[in-house]
Amino acid sequence: MYTLAVCAEMVFLDLPVDERARRIHDAGFQVEIWDWTRHDLDALARTPAEFSSMTGYIRGSLTDEEGAAELLRTAEESLRAAEQLGCPRLNLHGTGLDDKGLPVAPVTGAATGEMWIAARRTLTRLAELGESAGVTFTLENLNTAVDHPGVPFATAADTLALVQAVNRPGLRMNLDLYHAQIGEGNLIELVRKAHVLGLIGEIQVADVPGRCEPGTGEINYPAVARTLKELGYEGTVAMEAWASGDSELALEHFRSAFTL
Repeated sequence: MYTLAVCAEMVFLDLPVDERARRIHDAGFQVEIWDWTRHDLDALARTPAEFSSMTGYIRGSLTDEEGAAELLRTAEESLRAAEQLGCPRLNLHGTGLDDKGLPVAPVTGAATGEMWIAARRTLTRLAELGESAGVTFTLENLNTAVDHPGVPFATAADTLALVQAVNRPGLRMNLDLYHAQIGEGNLIELVRKAHVLGLIGEIQVADVPGRCEPGTGEINYPAVARTLKELGYEGTVAMEAWASGDSELALEHFRSAFTL
């Protein structure tokens, strides 16, 4: 069966992030963080937490020469941070980050053919970096309707196409079902397709609307969980969601949705 993880950026918000990691670990989950430069890595490393994912770059972009060079340079820094925390996956987006570690820098209009070619080239180089370090980079789909307007390569279809085009073990898809529900829907078939292709590096979940824990919105996550079991998915399912109220209760709702 799959492993469950929780994003420390979105729960226990009244606590320092290292204490959040402890609380998540004590509840029986692995831990995810976003932009590692905003945290005390030494403090996080001293916790008993097992880290499953973190942001894999600081600045840069996939589609222009200068941005790609900066993305690759900061990805190398991220690899060193991941080694300190024993983190196996480094997450990517089709754009840069803001001061909160969230994807920004929209483009005007649809991604051009030249942008697709440049993105594939940059992602191939990132996959090579990951393979050399024994770490997997994951490319996350986003949504443009609510959270990330104008971001290139946002849809799950686009993200999956890029990962498939690169076709290297050092790059996989971070299939975010919250973003996919807003952008595309048809989640179970999307999970099936990505799994059959062998391209899922991780699955992230939150409910719609509101981006809170499973059970607060319209997504039938127990049905998703049954599909994952049927498929034999053995990767990570991470709750990247705000707690709608009490954080401990949110974690239990997440666990319940994915416990069969």
